[in-house]
Amino acid sequence: MKFKILVFFGMMLFFVGCTQETQNSISRSFQNWTGTDGVLDIYAGEKLVHRFIKIDKLSTAKGTSDGKSRPYRYGYGIDDLNLNGIKDKGEKKVYFEFSDYSTSYIFYEQTRGK
Repeated sequence: MKFKILVFFGMMLFFVGCTQETQNSISRSFQNWTGTDGVLDIYAGEKLVHRFIKIDKLSTAKGTSDGKSRPYRYGYGIDDLNLNGIKDKGEKKVYFEFSDYSTSYIFYEQTRGK
């Protein structure tokens, strides 16, 4: 019992001592492990022009040599060609990138049909 208490307090000290980015990274690793069902909608003005479904996460690009964040995000998801929110025949998992500066987008968890 004492060992469990010691481990618990050790973990608490570890998390308190972590930077916010490290805590976020740990949180994302748990989220990726448990899975999500993300949807990315891309807009041109007010019109929905593209949708990716079944995305587990979006990542911010980092520079190879300097490690600084780049102004685009990327991920993998099903290319929902007919924008119906369902994986249909012929729709495949693809890699995608989009700019944080010039792309109007909404990323959310799909809850329909669950």
